[in-house]
Amino acid sequence: MKNNKVRLILILVFSVMITPIRVHAMHIMEGFLPLGWCVFWAMSCIPFLIWGMRSINKKVRQNLQHKMLLGAGGAFSFVLSALKLPSITGSSSHPTGIGLGAILFGPAVMSVVGCIVLLFQALLLAHGGLTTLGANTFSMAIAGSLSAYGVFKICRSMRLNTSVSVFLAAFAGDIITYITTSIQLALAFPSEIGGFAASLIKFLSVFAITQIPIAISEGILTIIVFNLLLKHSHGELVELSVIKEGA
Repeated sequence: MKNNKVRLILILVFSVMITPIRVHAMHIMEGFLPLGWCVFWAMSCIPFLIWGMRSINKKVRQNLQHKMLLGAGGAFSFVLSALKLPSITGSSSHPTGIGLGAILFGPAVMSVVGCIVLLFQALLLAHGGLTTLGANTFSMAIAGSLSAYGVFKICRSMRLNTSVSVFLAAFAGDIITYITTSIQLALAFPSEIGGFAASLIKFLSVFAITQIPIAISEGILTIIVFNLLLKHSHGELVELSVIKEGA
């Protein structure tokens, strides 16, 4: 079983290695946001990152095997959020991959993991930026993971099928990330006519047409990976309270 888990993680890491280097998707790029907003979003992330570090330490102390699942969740997010998919509006979009880790470990852990993913993408792939790291972390690693985790828990409380719950969680994490990013951009660049609301509509419309099918695709892929983990890491998922014993 341990070899199967190692093999799964190696496949994900290999996928990272073959991801194209030149990507310019919707992570807010370096230097795009005014300095004041960069500082605001960076400061907003600090409480979540502190919460996340404490949560990681707690979960790792419970079981060292959780490190492997954590690595799988991080690699999955790195691969998907580094992909560049063209938009019919002339820009580009990308999945986030944040839903899987949020389902497995919760939003606190994924706020840290997502921040690390975004940092490496900024340094290695010129995807996003260092000054905008706080804004990108807040939209994807915090807002995205909170929504994914919340939707998953609500679906499970409603006794929905596990695959349906995973799909809806991944879909929500993706869509909320882009809604949050659009809000961030609208706050920083309100329209001269119509202000924040007009600017928000503009930014949402740029990606809305392509982001919905991307979110659907991400939901399906997340189901596939989750089912692999369910098969090879069943005990860890029970221990993490993702599923119940006997499920």
